[in-house]
Amino acid sequence: MDDSRSPAPLRSVRSEPQLTFRTIHGYRRAVRIAGEGPPIVLLHGIGDNSLTWAEVMADLSTSYTVIAPDMLGHGRSDKPRADYSVAAYANGLRDLLTVLGYDRVTVIGHSLGGGVATQFSYQFPEMVERVILVGAGGVSKEVHAVLRVATAPLISSGLRVLQLPGATRALAALGSAIAQRVATSPVGRSTAGHDAVDIVRVLDGFADNTGYLAFLRTLRAAVDWRGQVITMLDRCYLYEQVPVQIIWGGCDAVIPVSHAHLAHAAIPGSQLEIFAGAGHFPFRDEPERFIEVVRKFVDSTDAAAFDPSRRRALLATGSGESHVTGTSMERRAAVAVMDATERSAT
Repeated sequence: MDDSRSPAPLRSVRSEPQLTFRTIHGYRRAVRIAGEGPPIVLLHGIGDNSLTWAEVMADLSTSYTVIAPDMLGHGRSDKPRADYSVAAYANGLRDLLTVLGYDRVTVIGHSLGGGVATQFSYQFPEMVERVILVGAGGVSKEVHAVLRVATAPLISSGLRVLQLPGATRALAALGSAIAQRVATSPVGRSTAGHDAVDIVRVLDGFADNTGYLAFLRTLRAAVDWRGQVITMLDRCYLYEQVPVQIIWGGCDAVIPVSHAHLAHAAIPGSQLEIFAGAGHFPFRDEPERFIEVVRKFVDSTDAAAFDPSRRRALLATGSGESHVTGTSMERRAAVAVMDATERSAT
């Protein structure tokens, strides 16, 4: 890495994100774009949308071109009866970036978006400069019990109550009450309970029946009653040539912080940053710190240079287990997850 290279120029004026639409394969996709400079893609989590990034997007736009799509089935994008697997989302991201004219990007993925980011870098390594995983899905089985239970037909049908008249107003009131209680708690936002504030915000989208159905299809592609259905750890050795930053909330109630340490052990050369007082949305809990970590990482690392020959050699002889690093306990834990979890064949 060339330490003498200059960081991305910092402009004094923020760029207001512009909502635009592109129709690809017959479906309309919404995307917010702001700023100028090296392109950074922000991928939201399940049931969420690009507005979740609003605060950090504004600041990052002073140095970078920030691209925040509503993934298919979410936000202002169409919500068809379609394939909502992480592989399909990765394909959709490739097509969207191609239409927008971006050949190579830094990808930041939160929760489901983290799983999509890892799949995207696996399927299309030539398009990836760096990867930042934020409370990412797809590391190990553990996930909040509510998400496991929600995959059951009887329980998932019960979520339709959110489509009843007045349900969204009641939900908003519940979210406000939770937020107030968290704010006045003696331990404040250091409790895992504050994740409920953003979870309630996400559930508000279920008032739309098409959004509700898209959520269920997305959830069932990634989670069943036992937890997350795949792991990406067995392919992490392919990140050998890609700078990776891992960011996790120490109080994450949705995906345990232990997954951050598993990913860090499995991804060669990765950097790890734990926000001790944050939950599943560290970029919303501590936006200024999040922006600082992102800037430092992007400005201090060289973009990955895709080497097809090296990729071929890794695929032919590589093994996730042989590339695991860290303490003996961390290595044993990561290998155990690879051995115990179903591996994606996609």
